[in-house]
Amino acid sequence: MKKTSLAIVILTLSLTLAACGAKNNNSANSSSPSPEASASSPAASESASAQAEPVKVTKIIVGTGTQFPKVCFIDENGKLTGFDVELVREIDNRLAQYEFEFQTQEFKSLLLSLETKKIDFVAHEMEKNPEREEKYLFNQEPYAHWRNKIVVAKDNDSVQSLDDLKGKKVLVGATSAQAQIIENYNKENGNAIKVVYSSGGANDTVDQIVTGRVDATLAADFALSLIDPESKLKTTGPALSEADILFMFRKNDEEAQKLSDAIDGAIKELKADGTLGKLSTEWLGGDFTAEE
Repeated sequence: MKKTSLAIVILTLSLTLAACGAKNNNSANSSSPSPEASASSPAASESASAQAEPVKVTKIIVGTGTQFPKVCFIDENGKLTGFDVELVREIDNRLAQYEFEFQTQEFKSLLLSLETKKIDFVAHEMEKNPEREEKYLFNQEPYAHWRNKIVVAKDNDSVQSLDDLKGKKVLVGATSAQAQIIENYNKENGNAIKVVYSSGGANDTVDQIVTGRVDATLAADFALSLIDPESKLKTTGPALSEADILFMFRKNDEEAQKLSDAIDGAIKELKADGTLGKLSTEWLGGDFTAEE
């Protein structure tokens, strides 16, 4: 009798352990697909690929300056800011494949740094003109539009055109679009205007004109209130030129072209949702983001 009872207990225990083993095996089989199933599942393959290949982020060095009030300058807290700077930051936020880093330089050094690959593009209210197009790549979607005019002291009523500046000194930034206007005029008029190149800031420009060290400068229509907040200067005469403002890249460079195209897409978004116009109004005092 005892032997029979012992046999029943042993048999019952064996069946229980076998059942537990079967449950555990089934559980494992239901939660872990077979190697064949894993290999043939598109979802599994895509998930593994996504984990193995994160989005590649390319660092981009953006060249800009620190001497252009409201465009690219150092504020009272030591922060680089301004219209062009904050626009680039907005674009950076919308392009996950890139990470932008600013490098500040004197304006006259930016184009050389672009050519020598020290920076990847220039953000400094760069005007598109034929001379620059020969050497550099511009993106296609303008982020501003301006008109260049002659700027003189407020009490100077003798200047209305470039012809009125013959024999006089005109202050312009080296390699600037304004310098190009004067240089082109001089080529056709025997260097009639005395060009003074400056790498100084806005205060220096105003001071040189007010004190008579130079007679005039050229500036974009929106820029006068920025460089001359005390209204010591004025614009005069008709617009000498007008142009789209874009970013500048290296020409004949495949990666530069890809970057330019991506930035164009971001600028279109910024225009469509009103962000670009708001930035212009905030920093430049009006919406200068399109032709009138």
